[in-house]
Amino acid sequence: MKKSNIFAAIILSLLLVFALAMTGCSQTPSVTSILLTDSNDKQSVYTIYYSDGTTQTLTVQNGQDVTADELYSKYKELYGEDLSYDEFLQKYLVLSADNSAVIGQALQSSVKLYTEFIETVSDIFGRPSGVNTAQYTGSGVVYQMDDENTYIITNYHVVYSNKANSSSNGGKTARRIVCFLYGSENQTDEFSSHKDSEGYTTYDYGDYAIECEYVGGSVTKDIAVVRADTEDVLAVNPNAQPAEFAEEYHVGETAIAIGNPENEGISVTQGIVSVDSEEISLQIDSTVRSYRSLRIDTAIYGGNSGGGLFNLQGKLIGITNAGDSTDENINYAIPLEIAKGTADNILYFYLDGKEETTGAYNVSIGVSPVAQNSRYTYDAALGYGKITEEIVVDQISSGSIASEIGLQQNDRLTAFVINGVSNPLDRLYDVADLILTLRPGDTVSFEITRGSEKMTTSSYKLAWGDFRTLA
Repeated sequence: MKKSNIFAAIILSLLLVFALAMTGCSQTPSVTSILLTDSNDKQSVYTIYYSDGTTQTLTVQNGQDVTADELYSKYKELYGEDLSYDEFLQKYLVLSADNSAVIGQALQSSVKLYTEFIETVSDIFGRPSGVNTAQYTGSGVVYQMDDENTYIITNYHVVYSNKANSSSNGGKTARRIVCFLYGSENQTDEFSSHKDSEGYTTYDYGDYAIECEYVGGSVTKDIAVVRADTEDVLAVNPNAQPAEFAEEYHVGETAIAIGNPENEGISVTQGIVSVDSEEISLQIDSTVRSYRSLRIDTAIYGGNSGGGLFNLQGKLIGITNAGDSTDENINYAIPLEIAKGTADNILYFYLDGKEETTGAYNVSIGVSPVAQNSRYTYDAALGYGKITEEIVVDQISSGSIASEIGLQQNDRLTAFVINGVSNPLDRLYDVADLILTLRPGDTVSFEITRGSEKMTTSSYKLAWGDFRTLA
């Protein structure tokens, strides 16, 4: 597995130390710290501090990654010492990292949102006294940009109000959505207002406000996408850019939240991933549902909803959406697989040329799997571990895709094959996450173990009729 650029810098610096040793130095200095001192799109510059008091500047081209086992093997080749990987790191490396460059980059993708709804107003006794505009705030992340459109990902509950009476979208989604880029967000709630043509209060958000429109969302995934004109975005800040999703996350990894806590403006907090996957209960509309979530100890508050959760490479590992009001160290984010999978899904059907397709869609495979033999394995070479489990077919629906491709009860699912690409199944939720990525015309099958025999099921080509709206 590839490491990040900062780890590449560590490795390269140690290789420089090896070079000093090979040229006849009597004692090899160790690295005491590495600080990022400059960074741009093409390269990062690190200052390396050695135990003998010397320093060295190291320039790393972005994307120049090497693996930990390559370093470890090189060390053993040069010195022949019988050190474990952990002993090797403890002996030769103490890392002190400055995350300001990573955070600075992530801020270019971060936005503050205002949403407006038409709601019934109550008097001090709780009696309806009229109908007017309700204004709420939240956060978002620039997710995709092209010459015409900028798409922003946020929580569904940021653009939805169960109290709303109506909206221009015919439901309870916001009738108006406005965003502010970091550095241009308005710091006050005292906006001037006036009555619109329908007699409802509307607000003047100032010159830096960017009008957005609702693209689609899913209440069961708590993800929504809104759109702004790229011309409007770049007019406010030509440096605005989309965030990039990470490929994975793991327990103990740094988790940086950027959002709009308590509507005080975009700010940053930092913690770690506490639990990689757990179920929490949320009520967004009138229904209590279970949501697979990433638990973090990163501080988030009201207004952080929809904001980005970034790793040390400035890549998204989730979208923050909930907190435990009784414990500030227990907060939650929608994991990257669900956040990205749902947003990609929404955008695909929004851009598919069919006016009738809005929101997210999924496919029912017709299989009910269960998890067995769950276990945690730590990988010393990677520096972290993961939980794996066996995914076993419990029930199959008659006439379903699962039945047609030949799945049977007690089959162990080892991979979900989509268009010929094998996607390993390590956790029970992997199946549902991958279903979010399916599109009409895709071909699907499963790699399975049946008894002691490994095999691949027959394949099935998905048609438009196999897709259903994802609530």
